[in-house]
Amino acid sequence: MNLTNHTKWIVVSTLLLILFAILSLLWGQYPIDFHTFISYLDYKFFGSTNGDIATFALLDNIIMEIRLPRVILAILIGSSLATSGAVFQAMFVNPLVSPGILGVLAGASFGAALGMLISEQWFVVQILAFLFGFIAVGFAVIVATMVTNSRSTVMLVLGGVISGSLFTSLLSVIKYVADPYSTLPAIVYWLMGSLSSTELSNVLLLSVPMLISVALMIVMSKYFDILSLGDEEAKALGINVKLIRIVAILLATLASSLSVVMAGIIGWIGLIIPHIIRMAIGPSHRVLIPLSAILGAIFLLLADSVSRLALSVEIPIGILTSLIGIPIFVIVLKNARAAWN
Repeated sequence: MNLTNHTKWIVVSTLLLILFAILSLLWGQYPIDFHTFISYLDYKFFGSTNGDIATFALLDNIIMEIRLPRVILAILIGSSLATSGAVFQAMFVNPLVSPGILGVLAGASFGAALGMLISEQWFVVQILAFLFGFIAVGFAVIVATMVTNSRSTVMLVLGGVISGSLFTSLLSVIKYVADPYSTLPAIVYWLMGSLSSTELSNVLLLSVPMLISVALMIVMSKYFDILSLGDEEAKALGINVKLIRIVAILLATLASSLSVVMAGIIGWIGLIIPHIIRMAIGPSHRVLIPLSAILGAIFLLLADSVSRLALSVEIPIGILTSLIGIPIFVIVLKNARAAWN
């Protein structure tokens, strides 16, 4: 794919992201028409009083306190999970690798549940979720390196399965000992995934490391194409293969762990979005990685809108992404082999 096509895909997908972000601000149990939204923006940024001040005050509460944090969070998490999935797949040359497969989500979930059990402070929950996300990946890598006579990618996936099973079992222990009237319901609901329990200040605080991680993965995408040629060829071209892999894995783990910290378990995005893009435009990571960030954000924005509007009560978004992701993955799975060859 040449630079012109590359730019075209990026521009079109970015415009779609902006469009869906605006629509997400307008859609909800209290719908906002576009003309009213423009009048509100005029009031908000330029102080215009051409309209009902009481209505503008209501819209300010709905948009700034409820919908804008959700939209920003959906963009951050969708981008982080999709980009992390694409990077994990590139590093291990395996289309089945994703943050969920490598145990990141299970480890972060255990850490968050442990935090809810031992403390009422939300920052403790966030720190433990982040910490155990890294521990889970580290454990998967240790298991993979224990067997030196097998293919590393196969053993890494096996290590991820073992790591995920371990932390899922530990999570079950936490559920068993948790207070069934207070702590356990909070853990169960949080694990279903939700963008509702957030504040704009918290979102903006964690947006910095998440955006930096995604940006650095995009910058490193040119090295991923070289690594796909094989370790020996990459070394011959002057690439420090080990350093690139370590940095890429750390960035992907950071981004996906922070996603769990903010919204619980939201699966399948890191697996299906890179697959869809790879089928559409090919395996070039210079296009695949940035498009994964943008389309992952679009996917989660749409899923969040459906979760808010489909029923009279909100559907946990983790459940919804699984229900949507499974049939999509079944459809693309038959073409995945051709896309990777």
